[in-house]
Amino acid sequence: MKFFIPFMMLALIFASCQAEAPEGELPASLDEKKTLLREKRIALKGLSDEIKTLEDAIAAQDPDSQDAGVLVATTKVAKSDFASYVVLQGSVTAEDLTDATAEIGGRILQLEAKEGQTVRRGQLIAVLDVEGYQKQREELETTLSLAIDVFERQKRLWDQNIGSEIQFLQAKNNKERLEKSLGTLDLQLSKNKVYAPISGVVERVVLQSGELAGPGVPIIQILNTSELKLAADVPENYIRSVSRGEKVEVAVPALGIERTLPVSLIGKTVDPANRTFKVEVKLPANPDLKPNLLAEMKIKEFVAEDVVTISMDWVQQEVGGKRFVFVLDENEDGAMIASKHYVKIGESYDGSVIITEGLVGGEQLITEGSRDLTDGQLIKINQPANNG
Repeated sequence: MKFFIPFMMLALIFASCQAEAPEGELPASLDEKKTLLREKRIALKGLSDEIKTLEDAIAAQDPDSQDAGVLVATTKVAKSDFASYVVLQGSVTAEDLTDATAEIGGRILQLEAKEGQTVRRGQLIAVLDVEGYQKQREELETTLSLAIDVFERQKRLWDQNIGSEIQFLQAKNNKERLEKSLGTLDLQLSKNKVYAPISGVVERVVLQSGELAGPGVPIIQILNTSELKLAADVPENYIRSVSRGEKVEVAVPALGIERTLPVSLIGKTVDPANRTFKVEVKLPANPDLKPNLLAEMKIKEFVAEDVVTISMDWVQQEVGGKRFVFVLDENEDGAMIASKHYVKIGESYDGSVIITEGLVGGEQLITEGSRDLTDGQLIKINQPANNG
């Protein structure tokens, strides 16, 4: 009987349609179409009610017929905390990328570093050719020697009140000026060696041995790999969703790294071009991490505590737009039936949705086999109900 009734219902509906709409033709006017649709819905509801009445009567007279109920699975509706996230694309960047530069100009005689090499702060990087400065010093020493001799002669004459005071002062000033110039040149000669300003890894060699280095021109670039960070541009509409010190989920897919870390920096300005602000998270030291690796930052967008949350797959929708679920219930005879509950939904994330109306928690929700059910249809459980 259970499998024969739906067939009878389809036959009656088909016969009704044949009688009222000859040869499948639809009425011409809109009002007639609406009237016909309303009549069909009323007829369908009447047939559904008759079928349910017949099923209840059969169940009352033949308890064994309950075994023909549709197999379903259920789970207990429970309340829990709900959170939704926004996933943003970012990249790994270096906290400290520093150039090792020369303070004087000169040709590179020795280069003591290569790309990928680990260096420590103060380690020798390059030696410069200062032969030109050395020759300048030799010339300056000769000139200074003469200036000292002239000054000493002028001083002896001045002590004997011979000669003019201006001659004595000129000789003294010339000697002192040359002495200072010699000191400056000695300082420049001491800067013929370039040392690493920080500890890290040589990211790039800019100048090779034999090339001419100038003051302030980078010879190598050193990356401090112990201080890497993940930087992401966050749309301004999430400005209240993240704050400094708040924990966010970060991931580097290429390395399979996933961590929950605090936000270390929130940008103070919004980029007018793309309406985003910068968010940074410091990453723990890891030799596999490299700058410019693609990364993801997951920011908590919405949080709700102690709410009814179910899978979105269990929520169905009528043609009119109303959403509903099926809940395990009993009829007057104690037989298990599917009870249709209309629901309203709230926030959703990752396949889960908040139920704001229609479920309060504790109901046995039909999860499997619910797509083919009708309200009040007999069912049976094909697995033990989950009692939470």
